[in-house]
Amino acid sequence: MTSRRDFLKKSTLAVSILPFLKPSKTFSGDFTKTVKPIVISTWHFGVPANDEAWKVLSEGGRALDAVEAGVQIPEGDPKVNSVGYGGLPDREGRVTLDSCIMDENANCGSVAFLEEIMHPVCVARKVMESTNHIMLVGSGAQKFALEHGFRKENLLTPESKKEWLKWLRNSNYKPEPNIYHDTIGMLALDINGNLSGACTTSGLRYKMHGRVGDSPIIGAGLFVDNEVGAATATGTGEEVIRVSGSHTVVEYMRQGYSPMDACRETIKRVKSKMKSKESDTQVAFLALNKEGTYGAYALINGFEYAVYSTEENNILKKSDYLK
Repeated sequence: MTSRRDFLKKSTLAVSILPFLKPSKTFSGDFTKTVKPIVISTWHFGVPANDEAWKVLSEGGRALDAVEAGVQIPEGDPKVNSVGYGGLPDREGRVTLDSCIMDENANCGSVAFLEEIMHPVCVARKVMESTNHIMLVGSGAQKFALEHGFRKENLLTPESKKEWLKWLRNSNYKPEPNIYHDTIGMLALDINGNLSGACTTSGLRYKMHGRVGDSPIIGAGLFVDNEVGAATATGTGEEVIRVSGSHTVVEYMRQGYSPMDACRETIKRVKSKMKSKESDTQVAFLALNKEGTYGAYALINGFEYAVYSTEENNILKKSDYLK
């Protein structure tokens, strides 16, 4: 029989954790579960990105704010040569950026082929919140950014310029898997049980001027359905676009697949539709469902992703891949 003292102790403990664990409806309709915040992101630079996102989530903040804050870390890091500032340029020596963001209400914003703006994810959010459009591109996206307080900055670092000039000697365009196409895709679940995601990149190194990959395309590089889950993609964008990759992952989850199984089935579909050589191509998906379960799967070996939750303190994991 429970004593009054034991009852009071348990009641006090329950009240103390309520600010961090609030009941929320899950996809299965189970109101008895509690929601624990989690953030996941692609590649090794997802670790410092997760650190920033976790600051928002751990204080009860919104998943949308967390992913926007998180991906700005690699966007502004000159040592990351595949995202934002310091990204390797296109064939003309110009750094062009693609980014998108999506919240729990299917609101989304996107920019593509954007030049000279440090944080394209912030411009994408401004598009989402301040216009009736979803995507702005090129000079129009830059004009919009400047009108909303952003400023022009040279994003081509001396290190990246040196690499580009070296490449120009032969101009041999041969993308290598797991190198220089490493998008930062981030998904988060907040304490209110809401999902959001962001995806941002400087794209393939030495791409044709004007090329846009999957990263800014809602349904390809990123998709969020707050009833089911969210997914993001990385790798060769052309192959992701061909199968509407992130949307496909979420639809598999809707059918009852686990996040990892949903990613695996989508990778199988990518392989069946591929136009490029498998040995030259990496494609990977990362997914998170409403219960906070996550999973990843890749076409070939080498994909890593970072996880930060109340149970896992920002660890880097290797995904399974198609044998």
